[in-house]
Amino acid sequence: QVQLVESGGGLAQPGGSLTLACEASGFNFKLYPMSWVRQAPGKGSEWVASLSGDSTLTDDADFAEGRFTISRDNSKNTLFLQMNSLFPNDTAMYYCAQGYRIVQAADWGQGTQVTVSS
Repeated sequence: QVQLVESGGGLAQPGGSLTLACEASGFNFKLYPMSWVRQAPGKGSEWVASLSGDSTLTDDADFAEGRFTISRDNSKNTLFLQMNSLFPNDTAMYYCAQGYRIVQAADWGQGTQVTVSS
């Protein structure tokens, strides 16, 4: 079955950086577009960024443009999210999922918590 394991979250200061990773298994990773989705406390899910299976097509939410970079290593079945210039309102649980520009998915990992605070 599909398994997604996110990691790399933690505490960052405003203006700081974090790199998230999502290790995937149970499906042919290179054939699937993948997305990052986040959920802040008390709020609904919010799409962050998406990347096609061959990395030729990518899209970011407006808030992520110029700050976040999605990438993948198909040889390692791993999706990444490089986050720079973090703001306190980037604080959220971050999840990866199959799909392009999605906020709903059939399968989710446990997520990784990102907290941006001084």
